[in-house]
Amino acid sequence: MLFKQFLQSTAKTFQCWSFLNPGLYINKNSTRTMGSKVLVNGVNLYYEKVGTGEHAVLLVPGALGSTKTDFKPQLENLNREKFTVIGWDPRGYGQSRPPNRECKPDFIFRDAEDAVSLMENLGFETYSLLGWSDGANISAVMAARWSERVRKLVIWGGNSYFTQQELELYQSIRDLSTWSKSMLNPMVEVYGKEYFEKTWHAWVDMFTEMAGGRKEDTNLYDEELCKIKADTLIIHGQKDALVPDFHPKHFAKNIQNSRLVVWEDGKHNLHLRFADRFNELVQSFLLENTSSNL
Repeated sequence: MLFKQFLQSTAKTFQCWSFLNPGLYINKNSTRTMGSKVLVNGVNLYYEKVGTGEHAVLLVPGALGSTKTDFKPQLENLNREKFTVIGWDPRGYGQSRPPNRECKPDFIFRDAEDAVSLMENLGFETYSLLGWSDGANISAVMAARWSERVRKLVIWGGNSYFTQQELELYQSIRDLSTWSKSMLNPMVEVYGKEYFEKTWHAWVDMFTEMAGGRKEDTNLYDEELCKIKADTLIIHGQKDALVPDFHPKHFAKNIQNSRLVVWEDGKHNLHLRFADRFNELVQSFLLENTSSNL
């Protein structure tokens, strides 16, 4: 029930934000931002870039997410004089198709390599990361393995391992016939029913494969957390139906120079539901000079 509530809230977000023409945004100041593609590790990855600030920030989306679906308020409203903000669609998601998405157990590390290569290709030697859900996990791996490139890290809705109970939640909504139209239709609008169903099944089955029938917790990248050197802001919505609060607490315990901020009224998509509050918090954190405040 809780996981379906999460899906329902996500669906409402999609419904409220009908999609604009591919590659085009118009922000509140009517500034046009064109999307582009660049060849990265054999794949043409779609990205959008806004702002002219010295501080580059990469937005890293969640499962089946994209620039347009996951970070519209951040692309439009983060300070464009202080930041250069880059949104991107991981391979097989959004407009980074073809190829179709391959859901393999090493996807976090593959997407992390793609993201690092993308930023290098775009000419950014250092940058900060904003990662949501699967994107939080990808960002954490980037900060661990390419620590010299990551200035600051902001993550929410992520997990470095998953439990049997969480796996059962994923499996319980694998069958799209159990979804209401309000949950399913927005996803179909983005991907088409056939592609979405195939990719969603593959995503759920991937976690089942990783668990391997074991009842104990399944590691995703837990050993990487101690390698993260960047100042890190961990945000958690207390009403998040997908991510139990022991995950952000685990991050805070195992990532040096980190702080945990909990929003009692926040859900999994807190950066969308409370975009202004989120943007203000994140900008303040990114502009801090040192880790002395952590």
